[in-house]
Amino acid sequence: MRLLLEAPPHGMMAGEIGTELGIPASTLSHHLEKLKNRELVRVHREGTCLWYAADSVTLEELLGFLYAECCTRNKAVEPRSILPVR
Repeated sequence: MRLLLEAPPHGMMAGEIGTELGIPASTLSHHLEKLKNRELVRVHREGTCLWYAADSVTLEELLGFLYAECCTRNKAVEPRSILPVR
């Protein structure tokens, strides 16, 4: 996810992701499919290439939920422990 969050808005080709992470195509495909099914990444095809990008809307919703549940409602995590102090 970190790699896709750092990628350009249009995303990265699957082959680029695999090369960057140094993992086999079959392993990468399995993980990207799981992320796509949970709507954490978007995928589009250009010819024979698959482009993957982080789905910022879903990630924002997930982070908002986690913050609300863990840091404000049940106080399982102290907000200052996860937010950078400036």
